[in-house]
Amino acid sequence: MRDSLSNTLKRFRPRSRWLRITLAGVALIALVVAFALRTPAPVGHWDSADGQDRFRRAYAAAFAELPTPTESRDVRTDYGIVRVYRFAGSGDTDTPLMLLPGRASASPVWADNLPLLLRIGDVYTIDLLGEPGMSVQDRPIDSDADQAEWLHQTLRALPSEKFHLVGLSIGGWTAINLGLHRPDHIATITVIDPVQVFADIPLGTVVRSLPAALPWLPRSWRDSFNSYTAGGAPVEDEPVADMIEAGMQHYRLRLPQPGRISEEQLGRLDLPVLAIIAGNSVMHDSRKAAETAERALPRGTVRTYPDASHAVNGEHPEQLANDITTFITAHP
Repeated sequence: MRDSLSNTLKRFRPRSRWLRITLAGVALIALVVAFALRTPAPVGHWDSADGQDRFRRAYAAAFAELPTPTESRDVRTDYGIVRVYRFAGSGDTDTPLMLLPGRASASPVWADNLPLLLRIGDVYTIDLLGEPGMSVQDRPIDSDADQAEWLHQTLRALPSEKFHLVGLSIGGWTAINLGLHRPDHIATITVIDPVQVFADIPLGTVVRSLPAALPWLPRSWRDSFNSYTAGGAPVEDEPVADMIEAGMQHYRLRLPQPGRISEEQLGRLDLPVLAIIAGNSVMHDSRKAAETAERALPRGTVRTYPDASHAVNGEHPEQLANDITTFITAHP
């Protein structure tokens, strides 16, 4: 979609457009905010009651685009309360999927993907702890091991013994990090254009993100960077984009900077891993990322989508669902 489209055509744009916006650059912007704006405050928090209310309204509007969840539960962990949604699927896979969103994006980012993934079986989504969303952090998360521990405790509290993890952007890092520290409840891992896993974030992208990382600057600065990471897609008047903007504006992250996963660590990952790499991603050198995944993963399957941006899950939901289905079927 281009800026020259008329307002009439905008009424009929596919849902994938706003999902592309949602995923574009969120992980990096929030990462920079978390690292650059650190304060002694021990846990993530809202800057005001009004700011939290604004986010909750935006969250509710974006969440309305998802299928109706079968169940919503709040799981108590040592680091806070984690919001989990379960969606009943129509497939016959006994092991459910667990979807991990990108940083600062929460469960509504999966609106385009959920209807397709529910054909595989039951699907869970969570709002990452320490991020804008319905999860509530109440203890400091200081290390990669802490990041793995709260997620391990969440999975342990759910009825299923194993899960097929599907992580988007920083959610992909979160899934791999769990596999390295606490793999007990993991059947497989799928990572969708993960950040800090197979290649470094380019310096140019980091520099370009800096103005967008400051919540007191105009929204247009953040919109510009989000559009850049989504291959130029416009970002106005989208429910999930509004939710992300509200979270970035009013939530103060207090999370450690995720450590880059080394090839040595990847080589110790004794789990089936499907790596989806976006060919036009600005979050890493896509060629190097694919080569690293091919070389380092002992049980890896690597797929590159040549024309995809970092917002790959909104651009190619059908292809993603097909690849994930084939992968899970081979590793039940």
